[in-house]
Amino acid sequence: MTTIAVVGGGPRAMSILERLAARASESLEPVDIHLIDTVQVGCGQVWRTDQPDWYLMNTVAGEITAFSGPPDAGPARPGAGPSFAQWWDMTDPGREHANDYAPRRLYGQYLLFLLDTIERALPSSVTLHRVVATVGDLCKEGEGYRVTLDDGREILADQAAIVTGHARPRLSGHLLELQRFAQSHPGLRFVPGGSAADMPLSDIAPRTKVGVIGMGLTFYDVVAALTVGRGGTFTESGDGLVYTPSGDEPFIVAGSRSGFPQPGRGRNQKPSGFAYRPVFFTEELVRAAAGDERLDFHRHLLPRLTAEVDFVHFTTVLRERSGAATADEFAARVRAGGGARVADLARCAADFGLAGLPGLDFDTLALPFAARTFADRATFDKELLAALDADVRESERGNVDSPLKAGLDILRSLRWIIRELADFGGLTPASHRDGLVDWYAPRSAFLAAGPPLVRLRETRALIEAGILRVIGPRATYVADPAAGRFGVLSPQVPGASEAVDTIIDARIPAPDVRADTSPLTRMLLRRGLWSEFVNGGEFRTGGVAVTRSPFHPLGADGRPERGLYVLGIPTEYSRYFTQVVATGPTGWSEFMRDADDVASHMLRSAELNVHPLTIGG
Repeated sequence: MTTIAVVGGGPRAMSILERLAARASESLEPVDIHLIDTVQVGCGQVWRTDQPDWYLMNTVAGEITAFSGPPDAGPARPGAGPSFAQWWDMTDPGREHANDYAPRRLYGQYLLFLLDTIERALPSSVTLHRVVATVGDLCKEGEGYRVTLDDGREILADQAAIVTGHARPRLSGHLLELQRFAQSHPGLRFVPGGSAADMPLSDIAPRTKVGVIGMGLTFYDVVAALTVGRGGTFTESGDGLVYTPSGDEPFIVAGSRSGFPQPGRGRNQKPSGFAYRPVFFTEELVRAAAGDERLDFHRHLLPRLTAEVDFVHFTTVLRERSGAATADEFAARVRAGGGARVADLARCAADFGLAGLPGLDFDTLALPFAARTFADRATFDKELLAALDADVRESERGNVDSPLKAGLDILRSLRWIIRELADFGGLTPASHRDGLVDWYAPRSAFLAAGPPLVRLRETRALIEAGILRVIGPRATYVADPAAGRFGVLSPQVPGASEAVDTIIDARIPAPDVRADTSPLTRMLLRRGLWSEFVNGGEFRTGGVAVTRSPFHPLGADGRPERGLYVLGIPTEYSRYFTQVVATGPTGWSEFMRDADDVASHMLRSAELNVHPLTIGG
């Protein structure tokens, strides 16, 4: 008997399990698989099925699948099953859902469908155990591992995959000061960052004042819970969306560095099987241009990545101005050049009448009010609403027809190339920290991974209804001992200051293995089974150090722990953008490739464990 423990029961776990089932055969020696999750086995905490419908996904259903292959004439099974949209169409017939944004709980139900499908397909020699518990410790036990659960049970495993989700790091610095201030002042509350579905938002009293840190995806979830979740309603009118309060809402004061809510995703106009073929930003061209130098993000990656975005932007502008035939001619000429010389893009654009047309500037787009000082709050509010309206218009035009949204949407298609170049210390330490993690990653996420456009329309309606106020750029959150309350203010908007009773950190904390409060993480570090990835001995990333495929963690001694595997969020910064769910309607993506590498290695190890004499021949 070989025993496998999978710690974490969300999408990453399901992808490993799906590939284990797809590869397993009836001739396989007996295998016990323990799938362990603290909240709900099969979908995990983020996608659990008991959360309300106002928590939405930010990817259309047609771009997502949890199966590693498309359906065929046979029944759904590991390796061949419906995409999320196809499953949604089957469970809710009468309309197509490919371009819809689903409630998160619905994706959780799809994952449970996958889990049931996997279990039915497992060979008789494989037994799956669904375990709802928290893993508190994992230690070496002979040639395997002892997995200790919070209820006292123990599992002796030959191998274990650790695919846990977002951690909750201990607070430090300014956030710790805010929390301590709230603890010392009855009536005040500080809510740390995390998923809105896990925050105690129902404890916030109606008509009190709430400050929200950050205006990204979690901001939209928090606002939905405090408005629609309190009984308020949105209705269409001739002047746009209108919000009718229930009277149970708090007054929300939001802010961020940019002073602008995360822009909306362009209305999807791309078919489910769309795959962009880059011209300038390829692994081969970046490495060829760098030569023997170690890669630097701003010198070697960014110019080519920007050229790729501008190529799509210019092509879309030409289609808008001169028609599809001219745009196609321009694109064909650029592609014929092979992409080796970035300067060819500007010359070709000039030949087609686009001389002087600026490309998309990430700083300007991500920080639209950076250089502005507004005369007063009314002036800022007016410009904010105008900017919201402009973003809604561009989002409604779509991710093919809008030059802005088309160009930014391509950033999502280039993530895998960044992974190939940057993962496992591919960048210099300083460039990894300053270029990728601190500069590009937040801008890319802000501009290309936004919410459905309806969230921008709702934001405007809430501002008009007097329920939501955006304080302004460079928002600051302070403890005011004299007033016994928190303060929220913007130095760029005179008079923009609000006293609030609650502060909610509406940001997902960055992974940091050193600050993780999880007992399992602490024990893995203490036992030397995990270590932090430190790029070049200089940049302490906070991510778990892992090998290349099949992703064994590196222990404190620098050696791989070959019976363990780590995928997903714990390895962020050792690898790039690990938060994504399984995407690609045909199933096979880097997400699934990684899971398959782990599964195949597990099964090979299981065979060797049962037949040790077969090693070496």
